[in-house]
Amino acid sequence: MKLAVIGGGSTYTPELVDGFARLQAELPADELVLMDPSEQRLERVGGLASRIFAKQGHPGRVTTTTSVEEAVEGADAVLLQLRVGGQAARQRDETWPLECGCVGQETTGAGGLAKALRTVPVVLDIAEQVAKRAPEAWIVDFTNPVGIVTRSLLQAGHRAVGLCNVAIGLERWFASLLEVEPARIRLDHVGLNHLTWERGVRLVDADGTGERDVLPELFERFGTEIAGHMHLPEPLLRRLGTVPSYYLRYFYQHDAVVEELRHEESRAATVARMEAELLEMYADPALDTKPALLEKRGGAYYSEAAVALVRSLLLDGGDVQVVNVRNGSTLPFLPEDAVVEVPARVDASGAHPLPVAPLEPIYAGLVAGVTAYEHLALDAALHGGRDRVSNALLAHPLVGQWDTAERLTDLLLANNREHLPWATA
Repeated sequence: MKLAVIGGGSTYTPELVDGFARLQAELPADELVLMDPSEQRLERVGGLASRIFAKQGHPGRVTTTTSVEEAVEGADAVLLQLRVGGQAARQRDETWPLECGCVGQETTGAGGLAKALRTVPVVLDIAEQVAKRAPEAWIVDFTNPVGIVTRSLLQAGHRAVGLCNVAIGLERWFASLLEVEPARIRLDHVGLNHLTWERGVRLVDADGTGERDVLPELFERFGTEIAGHMHLPEPLLRRLGTVPSYYLRYFYQHDAVVEELRHEESRAATVARMEAELLEMYADPALDTKPALLEKRGGAYYSEAAVALVRSLLLDGGDVQVVNVRNGSTLPFLPEDAVVEVPARVDASGAHPLPVAPLEPIYAGLVAGVTAYEHLALDAALHGGRDRVSNALLAHPLVGQWDTAERLTDLLLANNREHLPWATA
């Protein structure tokens, strides 16, 4: 079994490698290929990856390459975790929207659109190489914005599933609050990538014979803690009766978040400093485990989620996982080709979304609006054009004003011309 990681020079990668090593019985890989355009990053990350495999007795080999074609040749699964433009582009995404009083964030709002415009064409080029050199391979997309990128892959006919670590992170956190094994937690998780709500938290009986919704109990015992964890007001969560993802704060408290971002160090600057420190650690030939600092980098439990998904796709697992998948009729008020983030049964033929209870209007309206934006964002990413960019911003619930959309469009193009060939014409 050959697994390829595109963007393998990321400081995230040792988290993923650690999961492959620890869970080798579940996913027996013969070769793990790390691909990245940076040879220096590959040397450091690849060296640590090999040492992690050796430390944990994994018999597979770790190889590195700067060639996409070489990486995906004959692969069984290709994991995408790339960042076009690196942390420098992220820093810009988080900065220029603030000039217009809009949130600066790498997956939401104008910054998220900029990332989508840079990323979709690159991902589709990679996917074409996969189709030529490993036509039976599954593509697992962890690259943000996951919903838009996964939609682009599916519309182009590729064998792809999108993956995010929000659901598994909440699953593990709820389990820790209740002091139970994570395997006993089932989430009623619904929405779009980075726009989801937990409408239920089901605790499976110890003997596996039944389950009950413990979300009311969680609110009763840990309401203040849950609100703090999600950075949202407790009265809001209690009124909704759900646990929104952290990213909903950009919608529910947009103006307050903008003020915070104007006076705080950007997440991009924090991550860039952390990455430099991590890469220095990775260069140490004595290091053979993922460092504790990596937990602060983000992507918690990514490895467990990735291993579970790849295992089910390649070994016909048939278990239920939260993934990003084609909507079909799951949320009937959305187009069939939209991508939703819901529990799905995953097997060798793909991810099959489970039935979802009708979405209440307080959620459905926002989901519909963001889905419309994502449709326009993908159109702009595929075809370019200033008007398409402005249309996407005008449709976004966090923008929605003509003057603001026009100014944001100018700023987006000015800050991304090196990555958008059509913008320089």
